[in-house]
Amino acid sequence: MEITWLGHAAFRLSQRGKATVVTDPYDPRVAGYKALRTRADVVTVSQPHPAHHYVKGLRGVQRVLDRPGEYEIGDVFIIGIQLTPRKKKIDPLKEPRVLFTFDYDGLLIAHLGALDRVPSQSEIEAIGPIHVALVPVGGGPYLNASAAAEVVSLLEPNIVIPMAYRTPGSTMKDLAPVDRFLKEMGISQVQPRPSLKLRASQVPNETQVVVLEAPTA
Repeated sequence: MEITWLGHAAFRLSQRGKATVVTDPYDPRVAGYKALRTRADVVTVSQPHPAHHYVKGLRGVQRVLDRPGEYEIGDVFIIGIQLTPRKKKIDPLKEPRVLFTFDYDGLLIAHLGALDRVPSQSEIEAIGPIHVALVPVGGGPYLNASAAAEVVSLLEPNIVIPMAYRTPGSTMKDLAPVDRFLKEMGISQVQPRPSLKLRASQVPNETQVVVLEAPTA
């Protein structure tokens, strides 16, 4: 299967013969990247915010998932996991934050969406063993670099793909660049890739960080 970063927290997960998923499509007026013009059978939304919930422009959408639950769509098994809000005044029923995991032929992917704190032990257990973690690392309303590194140590994925950080195309000024997260992970330099093509049998034994190319503005 193939993982492509569309900008901010938006990814396209695709595999021949299975449903194509787009995560957290952004409003270009908020994120700064160009408007999404891609096909998606399923859209997952981690929170009801324009940076994560802008389906307009996507083609072929059959389902929009924005609540916890278990779903099997187009031969892809998807689990939505409810997060307890960091701020007690937030009603999780009105402003849910949901993490999603995806099973593509045994390749397990977790999209951590708008995560803004280190998950509890019960939430880590609900996410379960995963191969690929898509992790916000830019701080601001999301995990900062050190918290993101802590989440990686708790989840122990085989591959980490950072997201929601500052790039030349992003207009969200409170985000830090990915370099801070790489430093927390003990990495000095990474060559960005256009996309990641992977099978469950191909995952590395030790955690690796893969940086995907950022879209242009």
